[in-house]
Amino acid sequence: MEPLISQIPIHRNSAQHKWVSCCSFCTFHRWIPILTWLPKYNFRWLQMDIIAGVTVGLTTVPQALAYAEVAGLPVQYGLYSAFMGGFMYCVLGTSKDVTLGPTAIMSLLCAFYIGGDPVYAVLLSFLCGLIQVSLALLRLGFLLDFISYPVIKGFTSAAAVTIGFGQIKSILGLKNIPHQFFLQVYYTFQKIPEARLGDVVLGVSCMLLLIVLMWMKSTLPPLSEEHTTHVRVAQKIVWSAATVRNALVVVGATVMVFSLESADQHYFTLTGKTSKGLPPFRPPAFSEITPNGTIVSFSDIVLDLGGGLAIIPLMGLLESIAISKAFGSQNNYRIDPNQEFFAIGITNIIGSFVSAYPVTGSFGRTAVNSQTGVCTPAGGVITGVIVLLSLAYLMPVFYYIPKASLAAVIICAVTPFVDYHQVIELWRVRKLDLLPFMVTFLVSLWEIQYGIVAGILVSGAMLLYHEARPKIKVTDHGFLLMELDSGLSFPATEHLSHVIYNNALQVSPPRSVVLNCQHVSRIDFTVVNELRNLLKQFRLQNVTLIFSGLKNSLLEVLNAADLPQLQHTESVEAAFESLLGHTHND
Repeated sequence: MEPLISQIPIHRNSAQHKWVSCCSFCTFHRWIPILTWLPKYNFRWLQMDIIAGVTVGLTTVPQALAYAEVAGLPVQYGLYSAFMGGFMYCVLGTSKDVTLGPTAIMSLLCAFYIGGDPVYAVLLSFLCGLIQVSLALLRLGFLLDFISYPVIKGFTSAAAVTIGFGQIKSILGLKNIPHQFFLQVYYTFQKIPEARLGDVVLGVSCMLLLIVLMWMKSTLPPLSEEHTTHVRVAQKIVWSAATVRNALVVVGATVMVFSLESADQHYFTLTGKTSKGLPPFRPPAFSEITPNGTIVSFSDIVLDLGGGLAIIPLMGLLESIAISKAFGSQNNYRIDPNQEFFAIGITNIIGSFVSAYPVTGSFGRTAVNSQTGVCTPAGGVITGVIVLLSLAYLMPVFYYIPKASLAAVIICAVTPFVDYHQVIELWRVRKLDLLPFMVTFLVSLWEIQYGIVAGILVSGAMLLYHEARPKIKVTDHGFLLMELDSGLSFPATEHLSHVIYNNALQVSPPRSVVLNCQHVSRIDFTVVNELRNLLKQFRLQNVTLIFSGLKNSLLEVLNAADLPQLQHTESVEAAFESLLGHTHND
């Protein structure tokens, strides 16, 4: 039986066709990707998804608590932000590996705009989600293409340095350290004599244990048929322990601290009191009453968030898209960027109803998810359930989590983002690309949000410079042959005119020119207007300007402009013959 949609007469260019296309079954599948893989779901996939979901869940809980600290929020807000992504992405996501939740970089960005205020954080999540969904519906994913790789690496490196050093205060047990990076460095070193010995010993011990477990995992040899069962089991135990190392370290530290606190021994700085139970499901607050009774309106909050409403949604999308593309390439599948925008946006909108702050894809947890053998996005549902169980039953225990252990988790999580190998590669491949990298990195150390903007501006200036100064190769054949290597647009007009005037019209005697446009694919009105002036000058000087290799689209534009005495040939050779014939006739 033919599908119903094929029985409807459609005019290809009509609004009716567009409406039917938008409402088609295929389009519905594209917007709800779970409909594509769920009918094929089987028991083996379920087994692998449960194993991966549990493993990622044990990694997510301690990281979520730690990242809430980075964002300047009570630790429970990390868990509030960590479960909705698993449920929503299962339905809307196009990558089997990606896990959505709080990340170090997004937490740091949020910290600059929310000022530790949960109302600001939750409303920011809602507004970010609206912006991201709008970008998806308008199919504006190409905007991320204007953020170059050096800018991304400069930003992530600076964020890792800022986040990592920001946790030194917790390792040392220091208080009242400013958030600004350079002030943070100064006051941290100034207050080293005030460090608490218990926090230092515990923090350094946790870091060493995490490093050892990471090293053990990275040095595990690949298994082969020659290995005995005991070797296989031992290697699996080591791999599993290293994979959930964050949970092991935090749980171990918490148990030790709880036993000491029960014996009235207070050596460590604790996380402290947290809210009990699951967050209420309610819309985000659009205004706030401060402790002194002042009402902060929605418009005031939006003004306070300022540039964060542009930077945070875009960086969230960029981080997640980069991760999903990387793992899609590694595991041989493709993602739909606009659908990813939609999934992240909906997650942030719904997440704001459970007191979440903005989330995005996590590289570390996605790597764990992939390595554990996840088969579908359903693994995220298992992770979400584990976070919900932690919220429901473990919140009183979180009081005893030492801040030094969470700081150790954060430092070890962000260290890999400081990738000096990329600096060496940029220097080796193209030294000029170190400029946006270094500008982004250095400015981000001052203010992380300005670093991104500065890097984009520098990259844009470099791009515009090449647009405004296309290479023009000039050779002498008795007359001049000028070859353009790219398109012509209005920034290049002055440069083209300058080259032609200096080489052909301001010499004695004036010289004819063949302008080879074989590689030119676009032209605009400013260029056409300048060509009109050039043709007039050539005519007054009694020399010729011939265009060769014009594409039909360019020829149509020039003909529409009705340029006086426009001469063009299909090839450079034909232009040469025309000029030589003109010379002989003279």
